[in-house]
Amino acid sequence: MADIVSLHPEEQRGLVLKERADAILRLTLNNPPTNALSIAMMERLIAELDAVAEMPDIRVVVLAAVGQVFSAGHDLKEITSHRGDGDQGRAFFDKTVRLATELMLRITRLPQPVIAEIDGLATAAGCQLVASADLAVCTDTATFCTPGVNIGLFCSTPMVAVSRAAHRKQAMEMLLTGETIDASTAKDFGLVNRIVPKQYLRQVVDKYAAVIASKSPEAVKIGKQAFYRQAAMGLEEAYAFATEVMVENLLMEDALEGIGAFLGKRMPEWK
Repeated sequence: MADIVSLHPEEQRGLVLKERADAILRLTLNNPPTNALSIAMMERLIAELDAVAEMPDIRVVVLAAVGQVFSAGHDLKEITSHRGDGDQGRAFFDKTVRLATELMLRITRLPQPVIAEIDGLATAAGCQLVASADLAVCTDTATFCTPGVNIGLFCSTPMVAVSRAAHRKQAMEMLLTGETIDASTAKDFGLVNRIVPKQYLRQVVDKYAAVIASKSPEAVKIGKQAFYRQAAMGLEEAYAFATEVMVENLLMEDALEGIGAFLGKRMPEWK
C-alpha cells in the first residue's frame, strides 16, 4: 500500500478532506456535527468530482464523513435564512435543490465507481447521497431516514435515488413514515451492501476499493455507464443496448489482454 497523501494539503482544513492511496481517492465531508449539504459543501463536492473525472489514474472514489453524522441533508438554517427574500426564498430553494440534483448525477455519471462509507446517521439528502453511490458500506450502528414528511416537507428529490436503490414498498415506507431505520434494515431494504463493526469500517472499505481498483479501468468505466443506462430501458431495448456495449468491449485492448491472461494462466496487465 502506498503512503496516503493529500492532493492539496492546504485544503485539509476545508469542507472536504482528500486522501489518496494508490488508485483510490477518499473524499471526506468535514463539517461536523451535521455535515449538512449546504451550498458551499455541494459546490465543493461537485468541483472535486469534476476533477476526479479527468484523472484516469484514480480508479475508485470513497465518500466518507467526519463525526457521528454522515450527513443530515440540506442545511435547514441556511434555507430558513432566505425566507425573508423578496421571493420568499424561491430562487434560493431552487438553487439548493438543483445543486443537489447535479451532485447526485455527478456521482452516477462519474467514470469511477463511488463507495459510500457510513458511520452514523444519513438523513434526507444525506440518505440520498448514500443511495446515489454505486456501493455503500456502513457500521452496525449506522442509521438512515428520509424524515421530510415529519416537518411538512416530503423528501421528493431524495425519493429519486432512494426509490432506485431500495425496493419500492420499502422506499415508500421510509418516505411516508419518516422513521429512522437501522443498518440491518437498510441492508434488507437494499440501501447498503455490507455492514461491518465500527473498528473495521475503513479496513473493509479500503479492501473493497482495492479489489475494484485492480480490475480493468476501461471495463469498469464502460460497465458503470451501461448499468445506469440499461436500468432506465425496457427489457428488449436493454438487451439490444447491452449487446452493442459487449461487442465494443470485446474489441478493446483490455479485453484482449484480460482474456489472453486468463487463458495463459497469468495476471493481466491493464493498458
